This record gives sequence, C-alpha cells and structure tokens, in this order.
Amino acid sequence: MTMSKTLIRGAKVLGGDVQDVLIDGETIAELGTGLSADGATVIEADGRILLPGLVDLHTHLREPGREDSETVLTGTRAAASGGYTAVFAMANTHPVADTAGVVEQVYRLGKESGYCDVQPIGAVTVGLEGKKLAELGAMHDSAAGVTVFSDDGKCVDDAVIMRRALEYVKAFGGVVAQHAQEPRLTEGAQMNEGVVSAELGLGGWPAVAEESIIARDVLLAEHVGSRVHICHLSTAGSVEIVRWAKSRGIDVTAEVTPHHLLLTDELVRSYNPVYKVNPPLRTEKDVLALREALADGTIDIVATDHAPHPHEDKDCEWAAAAMGMVGLETALSVVQQTMVETGLLDWAGVADRMSFAPARIGRAQGHGRPVSAGEPANLTLVDPAYRGVVDPADFASRSRNTPYEGRELPGRVTHTFLRGRATVVDGKLA
Repeated sequence: MTMSKTLIRGAKVLGGDVQDVLIDGETIAELGTGLSADGATVIEADGRILLPGLVDLHTHLREPGREDSETVLTGTRAAASGGYTAVFAMANTHPVADTAGVVEQVYRLGKESGYCDVQPIGAVTVGLEGKKLAELGAMHDSAAGVTVFSDDGKCVDDAVIMRRALEYVKAFGGVVAQHAQEPRLTEGAQMNEGVVSAELGLGGWPAVAEESIIARDVLLAEHVGSRVHICHLSTAGSVEIVRWAKSRGIDVTAEVTPHHLLLTDELVRSYNPVYKVNPPLRTEKDVLALREALADGTIDIVATDHAPHPHEDKDCEWAAAAMGMVGLETALSVVQQTMVETGLLDWAGVADRMSFAPARIGRAQGHGRPVSAGEPANLTLVDPAYRGVVDPADFASRSRNTPYEGRELPGRVTHTFLRGRATVVDGKLA
C-alpha cells in the first residue's frame, strides 16, 4: 500500500522559524527549507502557526446514555475542528464509566470515529456516588488502559475514599482528577457568591468550597506520595494553594478552562443560562489571577470541560437549566485572545499548555510530541490573523450551548492531522 505524503510549505513551527514540513505516511519525515516531494499534497501555510495536535484532558462526550447531546463521533469531529488530536472522555455517562466494560466501549467508539484519539477516564467511585471505589485496576488493565480517574461533575468529598484512590492509582502511575467542590458549601448554589449574586438574589457558590477541597487533596497527595490533578480551577485563592503545594514539591497539576480565562460573573445579570456552569464564572480579579498562573506555570494546562447539552436543557429559566458549555471548537481562539494577544504566552507556550503538558499528565501515547523528524504526524495548522464571529450553527458538535455566540474571536484552525491523515482541510472536516 502506498502511503500518502503531505508537504506543508512555509509554516511557523511553534510560532518560531518558517519551515517546510514533510509528512510521509503517519510520520513527520523532514523539516527544512525548500523541501519538495514527488506526488505530495502541498499546503501553502503562508506563515501560519504549526502546533502539535492539541490534547484535551477534560471532555464530556456523553456516550453512552446522552446521545441527544453528543456522541463519540460528533464530539471527536468537534475536537478535530478545534485542532485536537486526542481527548480524554469523562466518566459521567449513563451507565457510568466505572467498569472495564464501559471504558472499553468508549475506547472502541473512539477508534471507530477516526477523527481524534479518545482516552476514557474511569470513575473513582461506583456510580459516582462517592461511597465505594470503582474497578480502578481492572479499568487500567483493560484494552482502554485507563490512567486518569475522576468523578467529575461530583466531588470525591470523603477524605478516606480520596486517600484510598490516591494510594490505589499510585501503584500503576495513575492520577486522580478532582472536581474540587465541597458539597455542603454549595447546596442550592446557582452562581459565584459575591456582589452580583447578592444583587440578583441567586444562591452563591463561595470560592472556599473549591479552595478547601484543593487544600485537603494536595495534603493527602503529599501524605500518600501520589499524583493529584485539579479540574477546572477557577479562583485566585485556588491558584495560591496550588502554588504553595508546588513549592513544597507536592505532585499536583491543575487545569483552567477557556471560559474561566475570559468570562466573569457579570454576564449572569442577563439570566441567560448559557452562562451557567460548574464551577461558576468568577470575578475579574479571579480571571486575571488565572491568566497569570497559566503564564507562570502554576496552572499546567488548558482543558475545555466541553459539556454539551440539548437545546431544551438550556433554553429554560436559570434555576432549571443544566450547567455547562461546549468548548472544543473555540478553545484555541479564546487562548489566543486571552494569553497570546495579551503577551502572557507565546505560541510555544500555547503548545506546552494545550499539547505537551496534558499529554504528559494523561500519559497519551504518541501525542504532545515535538514537531520534528521521526515523530507522529499529529499536527494543527492555525491562522492567527483570522477574525470571525462565532456562529454555533457552524459547529460540528451536536450541541450549541456556547457562551461565545455572536462574539468575535481571533484565530482559526485550518488543518488538523491525525497520524498524517488530514481530519480538517481549509477549516472544514475532511
């Protein structure tokens, strides 16, 4: 069988030097200037940015059980559109991904999609109920090879259960990804607790509900000598706790979502449920602290927390609406606006926070690799000069619950390659 060749001509590799990149089959064959290849498909990059394929450590694909909001196929199409070549699929499906059988189903569906590699995340506890450890070892030993475990959507609030989970995954180098939210402090919570919640009369979600769990869990991780990952960190106080923990040598990593880098709780004044999310949109002070922490490495990665919902779950009164936003197709644009155009990160920094580091945390084989000869051709080509208004009708995702509808964002993914095969060409799904 003849393997296809693609020549990307004149790309800024990681935002640096302009080079030609030759892809031969599944691999990057050569980098240089003035390259040529007989029979190759030629892409004129014209100085666009070439990044390693993006990796999302926090995606909700909803299958099995909520295929009305997303499927593995539609979710991976959305991921490819956003420049992703690998996503980690959260466990809060129906049935919950708490057994080897369910994670293997998700893994198989990802293989069949062909748009993006899917690595299932296993539940920490049976049924996400927080009472009894799930089959962590069996999920790790399954064909899916699960390395990341999370009850995301719910906090593992029992300290003993959390300790046992950390001890268990340590044996095979796994990581527990914690949704940090003390449940008793957020009963009836509808938005961030602060000035805006007081004025609107909505139940407040205090920052300390997140911060207290992070403080507990970094201490547990230190005690056990295990790895803990903090999902969707959202407050300035959480940043300080993680910074302190890292200074002590505790093995903690943390993520921030694009929406927490850009949006604030002031938007809730509209009562538009598209802004209802868990954890909630916080204050401008929090947003600026999160950006600084992502820039200085206190926060390790950007993760989308892509949370699709069908129209009827969002087009209702605020109190009844589901929490969550779709994010795979807009993540890179939001990071460009909040981090690159503000001078906080260069494109090499974006490659680290959105590819190298998440692949390392999740142990995603073949992803988050250097853009160099001999490496897998998992690549994303970005046009940073593009400006466009977000229209959810153009999304590949099955759901449309984006907070950016009608907002102009910079940058566009023009091409995505999964092991040398184009999944996106000229901004359209292949």
